[in-house]
Amino acid sequence: MIDARLQVALGGGGLDLPEEGRIAVYRPPVDADLAGLTPDRCDIIHDFKPFYDAWEGRGYDARVEAEGRYAVSIVCLPRAKAEARALIADACGRTDGIIVVDGQKTDGADSILKEMKSRVTVQGTISKAHGKLFWISEPAADFFADWMQGPTQTEGGFWTAPGVFSADDVDLASALLVDALPEKISGEVADLGAGWGFLSAHVLTRPDVTHVHLVEAGHMALECARRNVTDPRAVFHWADVVNWEPAHKMDAVVMNPPFHTGRAAEPQVGQAFVASAARILSAHGHLWMVANRHLPYEAELKKRFAQVEEIGGDARFKLFHATRPARRRR
Repeated sequence: MIDARLQVALGGGGLDLPEEGRIAVYRPPVDADLAGLTPDRCDIIHDFKPFYDAWEGRGYDARVEAEGRYAVSIVCLPRAKAEARALIADACGRTDGIIVVDGQKTDGADSILKEMKSRVTVQGTISKAHGKLFWISEPAADFFADWMQGPTQTEGGFWTAPGVFSADDVDLASALLVDALPEKISGEVADLGAGWGFLSAHVLTRPDVTHVHLVEAGHMALECARRNVTDPRAVFHWADVVNWEPAHKMDAVVMNPPFHTGRAAEPQVGQAFVASAARILSAHGHLWMVANRHLPYEAELKKRFAQVEEIGGDARFKLFHATRPARRRR
């Protein structure tokens, strides 16, 4: 993690930051220790709502996008290479001084370092804790302008962006769920973890649906969804599914929940989605869900719903329909 490498860099490793000016920190891990950086000088740039909220809770100014000019920028590399390049390009275009890049080797730090060395003079290169931190101190906007990326249309006509789930094509699990949805869906529907809007677009083909609430923690994914889902019945919510509270109960929920925030599978993420679905559904509401076959969701579904049935799938994915959500006693 950045913690150890940043402390080495600042504590005699050659990284000298100016005493004044704003500092942009792009996508730091939610539990990162930014000791050595003054919190009231820092803008935390994060578009993932739970992490955005966590940094605000720690007393930092959080922003979805960088704003204005910065004296220093620190880019923490995400897993997606195209997204990492785009963040570096954005930082270079907004920074008048040093640009620090930090990342784990498993997140492509070596590859990014090699690419940057081919364009500019790189300093530092501190290797520690299975990652690398390095920096450039010359104006670099022109050297990385071609790395800038935003929402683009796929060959299928959908808008996606680097770092958004299933950015290159329709997710196979979501396509399987779409084929299994009944023709008669009505009322208020929530798409939990809506991504760039594939499920919602199909739900909105049902004439008896009054609204579809797209609930998505990724701000960029939601911006793509706004371009893909233009039906006036669509309502967009940048929110953490676990904490989202609709104004009234939903008649149906559809979802293809994520099952990790890092590299390893984390079934508790999908289990939390199941709990949220039960919480926001009306007594007669329906849940339609797709999941990877190896993930253990049956127990959570049966805990949260009186009636659960597996309605199909294939070798990789399983489909569920659940009704009669349990209500917790107060």
